[in-house]
Amino acid sequence: MDNYTICIRKFQHLDVKVLYEILQLRSEIFVVEQNCIYNDLDGLDLDADHLFIKTSGKIAAYARILKPGTRFPVYSIGRVVVKKEERGKSLGKQIVQNAIQLIQQKDKTTEIKISAQQYLRRFYEDLGFEVVTEMYLEDGIPHYGMLYLNRV
Repeated sequence: MDNYTICIRKFQHLDVKVLYEILQLRSEIFVVEQNCIYNDLDGLDLDADHLFIKTSGKIAAYARILKPGTRFPVYSIGRVVVKKEERGKSLGKQIVQNAIQLIQQKDKTTEIKISAQQYLRRFYEDLGFEVVTEMYLEDGIPHYGMLYLNRV
């Protein structure tokens, strides 16, 4: 990944500019691009690990990691997003793989659960996730519950 920097921060260590950029990117993609009105500020950011990839001083990709008991009984990865003009550069794959590695450093035996948009099913399967639920609607968008089993 030429000219890309991977960063991980707790909420209290995000400076105001970075936090603004994260929230702007999430809103730009999840609300505007996907035409979905939902409350992105769900209170879970406060205790999450925020993983992002920067290029040229700007955030190009982002994901948050939630510890067990926050959203699911196990670790979870969510709000995975890649800036529109940065797509096609494998940043989505890179951010998810980095999130998995960070979780594995904390707990080598844990499972990782995600709520994946239906159209991204194959993307997550290629990264080692398995579908564990029927399709369901989340904020009006088809999703699958998927699980990654750490294989150490």
